[in-house]
Amino acid sequence: MDDILKKYGLKYEDLNPTEKETLNTWLTALKQGQLTLDKIKDYISAMRDSVESELTKIGHENKQDIFLKARLRNYMLLEGFLSTPERAEKMMEKSLSGLKK
Repeated sequence: MDDILKKYGLKYEDLNPTEKETLNTWLTALKQGQLTLDKIKDYISAMRDSVESELTKIGHENKQDIFLKARLRNYMLLEGFLSTPERAEKMMEKSLSGLKK
């Protein structure tokens, strides 16, 4: 796990609780050989739902709101890539047009 994180310039201690849980879940699934495309899709969908739920709460700081929206966009993009090539292309175009602004 440390090697994977180090590859991306991260440390386990730097991750927030949700990221730690995500990483542990994925590592456990990888060790057990249970990681399938359907499970990845389900997991990403659950994470997207979690972020959407968090966004509906009142009292976020502007910075936290921006981070939540960025996470949501990333999950939406991942779902697009895992769904169909056409949807992935649309999601990428939408994401790139958002960067332009």
